Amino acid sequence: MINLTQEENKVLFKKASNEIPNDSTIKNLFDTFGQECFFQENTITGFPIVWINKEILLKVTNFLHNLSQPYNMLYDLHGVDERFRLNREHLPPADFSVFYHLISIERNLDIMLKVPLFENDLVLPTLTSIFLNANWYEREIWDMFGIVFDKHPNLTRIIMPSTWIGHPLRKNYSARATEYEPFFLDEETEDFQMEGLRFQPELWGMKRKHEDVEFMFLNLGPNHPSAHGAFRIVLQLDGENIVDCVPDIGYHHRGAEKMAERQSWHSYIPYTDRIEYLGGCVNEMPYVLAVEKLANISVPEKVEVIRVMMSELFRINSHLLYISTFIQDVGCMTPVFFAFTDRQKIYDLIEAITGARMHPAWFRIGGVAHDLPNGWNILLKDFLIWMPKRLKYYTTTALKNSILINRSKGIAKYNKNEALKWGVTGAGLRATGLDFDVRKWRPYSGYQNYDFDIPIGKGISDCYSRVMIKVEEIYQSLLILKQCLNNMPQGPFKSDHPLTTPPDKESVLQNIDSMITHFLQVSWGPVIPPNESFQMIEATKGINSYYLISDGGTMSYRTRIRTPSFPHLQQIPSVIRGSLISDLIVYLGSIDFVMSDVDR
Repeated sequence: MINLTQEENKVLFKKASNEIPNDSTIKNLFDTFGQECFFQENTITGFPIVWINKEILLKVTNFLHNLSQPYNMLYDLHGVDERFRLNREHLPPADFSVFYHLISIERNLDIMLKVPLFENDLVLPTLTSIFLNANWYEREIWDMFGIVFDKHPNLTRIIMPSTWIGHPLRKNYSARATEYEPFFLDEETEDFQMEGLRFQPELWGMKRKHEDVEFMFLNLGPNHPSAHGAFRIVLQLDGENIVDCVPDIGYHHRGAEKMAERQSWHSYIPYTDRIEYLGGCVNEMPYVLAVEKLANISVPEKVEVIRVMMSELFRINSHLLYISTFIQDVGCMTPVFFAFTDRQKIYDLIEAITGARMHPAWFRIGGVAHDLPNGWNILLKDFLIWMPKRLKYYTTTALKNSILINRSKGIAKYNKNEALKWGVTGAGLRATGLDFDVRKWRPYSGYQNYDFDIPIGKGISDCYSRVMIKVEEIYQSLLILKQCLNNMPQGPFKSDHPLTTPPDKESVLQNIDSMITHFLQVSWGPVIPPNESFQMIEATKGINSYYLISDGGTMSYRTRIRTPSFPHLQQIPSVIRGSLISDLIVYLGSIDFVMSDVDR
């Protein structure tokens, strides 16, 4: 391992100026550890980013975790291959970097710690002793970059198969299948791959408690209706009681973050719909907003209202599927058929506005694809009249049924502190009594202009409280949609900015400079200035965010997609141990996840 001297450390982390920052957290860090140990990076992320040497990583993280108003959530953790980055002359030298995004809920503030690493020393200490949810994130970083986390309890592949060779998010790892030799599945290769899938309990950390006790091991999934996707859980059972379980993900991985490195800023938008395929335009929002920050684009008020309206339509659509399939998992079939009828009404409205249904890819850098069509307001008004009575039907016929309540109330419960330790967001966190909703706490796209409430629980998040929170959220979304209907402003549907894609059609046909710009942006994509930006939003299943690094080109240098479902599934074993298998099915139905949101 490389141990830097004090002088080398000062050179590595020298600051651009000697001024003490106004941010109290950064000032406390400087006072405690010495200003020479830090390098503060200038970005437009909206929160401080400080580079630190890995030798003090645990000390700094512990310090932040033990403040009077602590940074008590590890929101995200991942890596960057810095070797091919051109615009990093003002950053500490590094071949790779690992970033730790922490949130202080009490302060409603974020901080990002970055640790530089070199190819001959890709080792970091594990943070699992401080943040429980660091486990899966560190495994993913090892999987994608080959960075080792010392003393990690189980540093194995998590997204890629155990037989995989290489680390896909390294820059020298090819991004296209055409860059490889054709793949042939012969008998020898098939046997090798199947052997890699063989279940060996010891490799999963499963052990028998006593020599005279035999446990049964059961595979739930990866193809099981109650798993809600290609998701496998290996259960260790004593009768019907769950002694232990290990979630196994990665069956749905498509390499969305890798794909962002070879798509233009504009052509990547359709991929965002498919990260969480039920959210549609909701998932386009954080990406588009983050790119607009990089390009310094502000959008017209009408664009903001349209984006909110589309997001809330997709939120209701997703929640309806969640509520009805939860009811189905508990044992009632009828509501799911009614829910699909209601969801078709939403899709009809979405199709009338965007021309598509499930994955519109309709938001644009600087605006939306086109203006609202004639009659959109009539369709929305009809839906607002229809939906409340249908929602009441779900509640009275199923959710207030004594059998459903007995099967879900008090099952798979956790409190606020446990939720924060695991990085839980969305309804699961709000059911614990914390009203943390990004639309209220960190408004975007004009959400601060809307009158709506944040439904919260009574201190304990269980299966029943989580589903009832979602019901109340639909009512609030309907309230927001009513305000969009009654207050839709006049004006353009896109910003008048040279990096808006595509430029105004009239200018393209009349002005040669605009025509050249249009040709270049459609064929190559807009050139976005070098910087780093970040945007989080309240998605359908929790907080979703995009962390973008631009190197001054037509494509993203690094796109990090933080999804809510990834930490939610990691929490499963801690909540369900000691419960019955039937309780696990109800618990899975109450999480509200899709595997594309987990695996990306």
